[in-house]
This record gives sequence, C-alpha cells and structure tokens, in this order.
Amino acid sequence: MIDSKAIRDFVERSIEDSGLFIVDVRVSPDNVIVVELDGPQGVDIDTCVQLSRSIEAEFPREPEDYELEVGGAGLTAPFKVLGQYLKNIGNRVELLLSDGRKLKALLLDADADVVRVSYPEKTKVDGQKKPVMVDREESIPMSTVKKASLILEF
Repeated sequence: MIDSKAIRDFVERSIEDSGLFIVDVRVSPDNVIVVELDGPQGVDIDTCVQLSRSIEAEFPREPEDYELEVGGAGLTAPFKVLGQYLKNIGNRVELLLSDGRKLKALLLDADADVVRVSYPEKTKVDGQKKPVMVDREESIPMSTVKKASLILEF
C-alpha cells in the first residue's frame, strides 16, 4: 500500500511557496490516492494537473499501481483544516456544535483553539415591548465545532 505520509510530505514540499495548503490526503486500501488542496483564491486546474504529474514522477506505478485524484476542496464541503476557516473570514458559515446548536453566522476570526463569529439574535431590550434583533459575537472553542461549512449566497 502507498504511504500517505510520504505523499503528504511530497505535496507539502511541492506547494511550499504557492500559498496553497493541504486539506486532506487519503490513500484507500485499494490504492486510490486523493489529494485535496485549497488556497486564498482557490485552486486552478493547471495547478492540479502539474501536481498530479509531479506525484506520478516521484512515485512510479511499477512497484505498486495506484489511481490518483488531485483537486480543490469543494465550496460546500465541510471545513477540515484551519486554513479553510482563515480563507473564509468575512464570509457567512454554518456551524454545527457539539451542544446541538446550529449557527448561521459571519466568520470573524479563527485560530487553532477558537472560532469567533457574529450572528443576529432576538433579545429582550429594556423599554421595548417586543424582542429586537441584535448582533451577538461569540467565541466558540474549536473542539466543540462538529462541522463547519461555507454558506453560498447569491
């Protein structure tokens, strides 16, 4: 079986100065290699083709045949790495949290430990008869985010 760590290390070296980052590298038991990339402006097809050829040159098919897929992370696919959060600061995201909450919010900031969001919330305000919508900011521990994805808005 092809070593996924060797593939990951090679891809990291190959994209080192490109601004791209690895979202995922998987090798299935039947030797299907899937490399997912992303970057601030996404990933173009030419970059995927070039990287695919580089991988094929570095890992010949003679000792062990494999199937190779190199592509960009899907727009609506769940976030897997911090780089995807950072890329989407300023965009609306949907978060599914371990406490069962589902938030649709504006992504303000993220790091390895915390994701910071802003979302509208109905709140009772003194002097008002009805609750009003106010923007609430919340810092959410990254460990409680079960799923995060971009909300596409047209």
